Amino acid sequence: MERVAAALREHGATGEILELDAAVPTAQAAADAIGCPVGAIANSLVFDADGTPLLVLTSGAHRVDTKKVAAFVGAAKVRRATPEFVRAATGQAIGGVAPLGHPAPVRTLVDVWLEKYDQVWASGGVPHTMFPTTFAELVRVTGGDPVEVE
Repeated sequence: MERVAAALREHGATGEILELDAAVPTAQAAADAIGCPVGAIANSLVFDADGTPLLVLTSGAHRVDTKKVAAFVGAAKVRRATPEFVRAATGQAIGGVAPLGHPAPVRTLVDVWLEKYDQVWASGGVPHTMFPTTFAELVRVTGGDPVEVE
């Protein structure tokens, strides 16, 4: 969480990380805890794109079309990463992966659907933390590519 908070400050992000009473490992759990629509949750999903980590920040209301994502990034195959792969790439565990604050840069795609919300929420790096942001800020702080992922 400290690494994520430092990365947010470094990039001039406006939101503060909130510690919640319980873990919110799913978009629905996060939406319920925050009191926002599930679509406003920026789900951090890590994929294995031909052996390279790929972070997809998708609306909690969506599933990622891995064939569409593979075509966008030029990968032969994109599949869900193993817990070990996720931790190695992000330094964080599944259920709490933040969009930034990783040991090394991870290519990131940001679901354009998130732009429909004035405020979106992303994980703070552990399963019981979230921070508010905007679509534009999320794209900026992650260096992500806005793309349709569904």
